[in-house]
Amino acid sequence: MNEDAGAAPVANDQVDAADAADPRPEPPVAPDLDACCGNGCDPCIFDLHDLAMDQYRQALRAWEARQRAL
Repeated sequence: MNEDAGAAPVANDQVDAADAADPRPEPPVAPDLDACCGNGCDPCIFDLHDLAMDQYRQALRAWEARQRAL
């Protein structure tokens, strides 16, 4: 019998617990291309999405760094 076979579920449980406590950030939903009204709003919904994507990328980098530290 392989002794390593019993260790795998413990490792998976630890990973699952870590994922639940620190879930991977989700990217923001992109607006539909036809959602812009075309009136030159400031900020435009696409500008707001770009800002949200910047925040997402920053959060993702921080999350990846925490995952590497585990």
